Amino acid sequence: MTSLKNDIFIRTLLKQPVDRTPVWMMRQAGRYLPEYRAVRAKAGSFMGLCTNPELACEVTLQPLERFDFDAAILFSDILTIPDAMGLGLYFSEGEGPKFEKPVRSKADVESLTVPDPMDKLRYVIDAVSLIRKNLQGRVPLIGFSGSPWTLATYMVEGGSSKSFQKVKSMMYEQPRQMHQMLDKLAQSVAAYLNAQIEAGAQAVMVFDTWGGMLSSEDYVEFSLQYAQQVRQLLQTTVNGEQIPTILFTKGGGLWLETMAESGFDALGLDWQTDIGIARERVGDKVALQGNMDPVALYAEPRVIREKVGAILQKYGHGPGHVFNLGHGILPDVNPDHVKSMVDAVHEFSPQYHR
Repeated sequence: MTSLKNDIFIRTLLKQPVDRTPVWMMRQAGRYLPEYRAVRAKAGSFMGLCTNPELACEVTLQPLERFDFDAAILFSDILTIPDAMGLGLYFSEGEGPKFEKPVRSKADVESLTVPDPMDKLRYVIDAVSLIRKNLQGRVPLIGFSGSPWTLATYMVEGGSSKSFQKVKSMMYEQPRQMHQMLDKLAQSVAAYLNAQIEAGAQAVMVFDTWGGMLSSEDYVEFSLQYAQQVRQLLQTTVNGEQIPTILFTKGGGLWLETMAESGFDALGLDWQTDIGIARERVGDKVALQGNMDPVALYAEPRVIREKVGAILQKYGHGPGHVFNLGHGILPDVNPDHVKSMVDAVHEFSPQYHR
């Protein structure tokens, strides 16, 4: 990546040799940082922050001023696509995201249209352009989207869920309807990510947060199939340089071999998956990203350093490991503990790249 001053994240995703393990963190721009909370208060609401490209750029860059991360990730939300489809996204205090118009009937599904990212999602694309400009090649910028299945769970349930009863009922009782919905979402996600790539994203990640709620056969049919469709529709070469792709299925440790055949360059691992065993299972097919338990960041720095060392040791020697948490950082973690994690990766990882 000739335009980057620090390209070890990109080279690692492509399984090229590096001199240390790169590190970034899911939700690295977030509530654990007091400077983020100040900008969030200025924006007036979470969606007010997401839809303001200048403020989204500001909070995306904040973690890089504190920590020596090897990538920036666009500040946005996975539910921007359903919102652009006209479902009326809003956030209830203490209850998470909700939709005014959940998708329940055949007519609801048929009325869904693939949003033009340069129209309904222009604020995200403008934020990507602005962030890329302000990074000035310091580190690569990661774009992202929710997976078709994960977006569908929120759209059908009308918000968050513990049982996923409504979306699974549609899946079992009206499979054709569900496939129609997921196909539209796959087209939407691909168009959205391609627009982010065109605007300057140098890697893209698909968050399949709720794929792990499915049985093995349903995961392949209703989640992985549509993540693969997204991957096939992505334009992953820009000016002769490859745009690496990452698939993260929380709870997907059972299906690593199948996921490794999906066409993505890397798989994200949650903290319940042993990264050493995962590497044995996928071989050289994909890079791996992960996977410290986010709750470990509440521990004292000595423990954090031990956990970092153990994960690096389990992955072992050679390229292909991006250090990360196994899910997003929790909002009340001490930022000093994040620094302990990042510093430990920098200190311990070079020995595995000699």
